[in-house]
Amino acid sequence: MRTQRTIKNEVSFEGIGLHTGRHSKVVLKPASRDTGITFIRSDKNTVIKAHVGSVIDTAFATTIGQDGAKIRTVEHIMAALAGLGIDNIVIDVAGPEIPILDGSSTELINILLRAGIAKQGKKRPYLRIRRPIIFDDGNAKVAALPYDGRRITYSIYFNHYGFGEQRLSLEINEESFAREIAPARTFGFLKDIEYLRTNGLAKGGSLDNAIILGENGVLNSSGLRFKDEFVRHKVLDSIGDLAILGFPIYGHIIANRSGHSANIKFLKKLLAFPEAWDLILEEPIPISPLLQINT
Repeated sequence: MRTQRTIKNEVSFEGIGLHTGRHSKVVLKPASRDTGITFIRSDKNTVIKAHVGSVIDTAFATTIGQDGAKIRTVEHIMAALAGLGIDNIVIDVAGPEIPILDGSSTELINILLRAGIAKQGKKRPYLRIRRPIIFDDGNAKVAALPYDGRRITYSIYFNHYGFGEQRLSLEINEESFAREIAPARTFGFLKDIEYLRTNGLAKGGSLDNAIILGENGVLNSSGLRFKDEFVRHKVLDSIGDLAILGFPIYGHIIANRSGHSANIKFLKKLLAFPEAWDLILEEPIPISPLLQINT
């Protein structure tokens, strides 16, 4: 069990939103221990706590809201915070959406490291999976199994030339997140862009902040950062969505064709079955995996 963390100094960044195409400025501020992650929609004078009950939309991004004010596409910054183990922070957003930057979490990691990370002298509670729990809606599946650590296994399949199935299984820690997951960019299909924009989405998308797939392959001249960049970005999104729970999950997350909607529905099911997990507030006595499943 580690100590809680925040950032040492205030830091800011700005840019356009992937879906709204509108400019937003974000200021990240240190927060006291046990505060959690708090968003402030400063141009609407509204505070929005990062938790499952704040999620109001999961269509192509995770959107949180309160009293009519909302902030779109929070998953990439939530993933960066989770990846670096930053627990307490205030995120002041002047605009409707977190800027997409390059479509990954790498720039966000660099911004947070520039602000510095401060330990806060109090242990960080976490949620430990005791018994298997599964969400399955027929199209997507998310499961959590008892596991001594934090691991995620993700599988996706798209019926697309040169794409097909991709699978990744990875132990999640600060180093693996920064190196293996954070650089993976969001992606979309050229054939879907007109539909998305007609429905008010992807207005800020471009080859500078997303991988675009045409009929014959990737349209970006820079190519891919990883051969399996698509599944790595889905892992990034999942880490960001699961971080909305408010506590790190210690267990093995297994996901198949899951997206924002399934991720949030899984969290709601998890919270509805407290017999499947323990909230660890102090260092626990080690329990064997067999006992975790059968007790």
